[in-house]
Amino acid sequence: MEAPRLAHTMSSPTSPCEEVIKNLSLEAIQLCDRDGNKSQDSGIAEMEELPVPHNIKISNITCDSFKISWDMDSKSKDRITHYFIDLNKKENKNSNKFKHKDVPTKLVAKAVPLPMTVRGHWFLSPRTEYTVAVQTASKQVDGDYVVSEWSEIIEFCTADYSKVHLTQLLEKAEVIAGRMLKLSVFYRNQHKEYFDYIREHHGNAMQPSVKDNSGSHGSPISGKLEGIFFSCNTEFNTGKPPQDSPYGRYRFEIAAEKLFNPNTNLYFGDFYCMYTAYHYVILVIAPVGSPGDEFCKQRLPQLNIKENKFLTCDEEDGVMVYHHAQDVILEVIYTDPVDLSLGTVAEITGHQLMSLSTANAKKDPSCKTCNISVGR
Repeated sequence: MEAPRLAHTMSSPTSPCEEVIKNLSLEAIQLCDRDGNKSQDSGIAEMEELPVPHNIKISNITCDSFKISWDMDSKSKDRITHYFIDLNKKENKNSNKFKHKDVPTKLVAKAVPLPMTVRGHWFLSPRTEYTVAVQTASKQVDGDYVVSEWSEIIEFCTADYSKVHLTQLLEKAEVIAGRMLKLSVFYRNQHKEYFDYIREHHGNAMQPSVKDNSGSHGSPISGKLEGIFFSCNTEFNTGKPPQDSPYGRYRFEIAAEKLFNPNTNLYFGDFYCMYTAYHYVILVIAPVGSPGDEFCKQRLPQLNIKENKFLTCDEEDGVMVYHHAQDVILEVIYTDPVDLSLGTVAEITGHQLMSLSTANAKKDPSCKTCNISVGR
């Protein structure tokens, strides 16, 4: 497509936007700021006859796309050939600042029927607040543009990953999960004070709490799903839980069948790393029909408890047998309260390795193993 021509010489960053923005032809250029002040090199004239967009509406928001529409006065409407869209992360106060070296905050769209879809994973991230403003423009025979004033500034927030996106993450995680090893218990490490508090204030029952923001930025369980974190990985040489932990020197152990059995459903929640060689998979175990089960059923891919790449529960000779993936670190969220009387609490003999903590850990957005081709 022919790039917009400006009155003065100006190099325009190469942008791949044409390929992924539905119904739009976009180029990265320097345009007017939202106050109508023109860039020094832009050569764009302002013309009041062009209608100013108003009553901006944002709809059909996903983690990496949205639809936008607005109202316009009919005067000179037929002269409009393009729309200029100024899209910025809310915290970004400089509307002319490029987020990456070739990513525009200013988009030039052909004047297609409204609403139109804006889609592009390199400038839209999930669960992120954005501001958007619009100008109408008329391309002249010499390649210059005349433009309207900017519309009002509208704020919106992109959505979480959908089941489709999580399924893509799931498929990536399956590739590296490795062979399955046997396990017999789930365990949870905390400080002694935590277990004392549970006994004194919660009638001996550990209570679900809201998951933190660790992992993928678009994960629909972060900050929303309530549950209790457990681990289940074992040491290869002993078949038992490791003696080291980043979360405290006291460990609650519970037989696997008391949390994970045919009366529970299993869901895939996330796949991520923290700038390290090892990767984490978050799984959710929810008693059938529980509030946690209903939450996950709407948002997460469900796994077959007898046959999946991460954590399985099956009966062999009348006994429940459990296996976990060897090559990923599993974080298991159980969505109901768990009474301490169902297991044991004891001090571990190993070290407290704080470097392994995943509390509010940020995912490495550059890792090719655990990222998918949507907004980070």
